[in-house]
Amino acid sequence: MHKKFLKMAVAEALASARGKGGPFGAVVVKNGRVIGRGHNAVVASSDPTAHAEMNAIRQAAKKLKRFDLSDCVLYSSSEPCPMCLAAVHWAKMKRVYYGASRGKAAKAGFDDSFIYDVLKGKSKHKQVKLVKAEGDYGKAFEAWEANPAHKHY
Repeated sequence: MHKKFLKMAVAEALASARGKGGPFGAVVVKNGRVIGRGHNAVVASSDPTAHAEMNAIRQAAKKLKRFDLSDCVLYSSSEPCPMCLAAVHWAKMKRVYYGASRGKAAKAGFDDSFIYDVLKGKSKHKQVKLVKAEGDYGKAFEAWEANPAHKHY
């Protein structure tokens, strides 16, 4: 069963790679049915977050009308990048099956090892500098906590 869905993810990647997208594809599966599919559309959409996994997760969440995808599985043509892996966690998914390793992706020009190094605190070079602004900017959190209609995620 897993090979079937992984082949679908790879088919998305191939179609994208032969078209105007990058060589990545993904599908989200719930109870043996594909409920979301996506391919890389970063260049085509001028959106740096338009990775295959992100697009498949967005489609699945929209279809199910909920952000909790804990009963779904992601199949990706390649090992998810840190952003996509974070999205999997935010979606509460429990399992990801992937095809190609991130090493294979790096050889093709998609090297995200520096991001992993930054996240692990092992990078000497930081592309982004995080700066905490002076002052109290937490009022939105106070409003959130005071709102009885808020829904935790």
